Amino acid sequence: MSEYIREKRITEFMTELGSKAPVPGGGGAAALAGAAGASLGAMVGSLTAGKKKYADVEEDIQALMKEALALKDRLLSLIDEDAEGFQPLSEAYGMPAETEAEKEEKARIMEKALRKACKAPIEMMRCCCRVIDVCGEFAAKGSRLAVSDAGCGAILAKSALQAASLNVFINTKMMKDRDFAGRLEEEAEGLLNEYTVRADEVYGMVYKNLRNI
Repeated sequence: MSEYIREKRITEFMTELGSKAPVPGGGGAAALAGAAGASLGAMVGSLTAGKKKYADVEEDIQALMKEALALKDRLLSLIDEDAEGFQPLSEAYGMPAETEAEKEEKARIMEKALRKACKAPIEMMRCCCRVIDVCGEFAAKGSRLAVSDAGCGAILAKSALQAASLNVFINTKMMKDRDFAGRLEEEAEGLLNEYTVRADEVYGMVYKNLRNI
């Protein structure tokens, strides 16, 4: 890839996202949303660190900021990895399948490409789960003036988690190796079941705080 997708301007990225170009797609958009969630967590940390009022959690805040920024960087890198992972699958779709030999070769290449196409989105899911945890910590320990940003970060990460899962499932659905597909689906379902609830808990905590409920 001659130009990394994550280095494009937002307007250019969005224009390509809305075009018929194969990438960026749902996976790249999911990674971007997750990175935004992590950045919002880091923002809460930046507005909390060094404040006397939060001196007792300074060490925790510094550690959370470091992790949030690392997660942001990792998710941004996954925008490109997702695009690179989709390329072999896109090429496999176009392979001829007229003869039995061609059908067998296409099936073999497709299976390999489907596995590769799952790597980035399942990693996005793992990262987004951690972003939700980090934002939850920021919501509990960070500056009350920025608590809304922690809630926003958790909800963005939840959306990214769900979006990334669809990019896992669309590929596992077509896999011939059902054992491998099943293991990947089981992990994805487990992350969804645990962390959509966790993100809603963070949002609920922030909402009640802001609404004085």
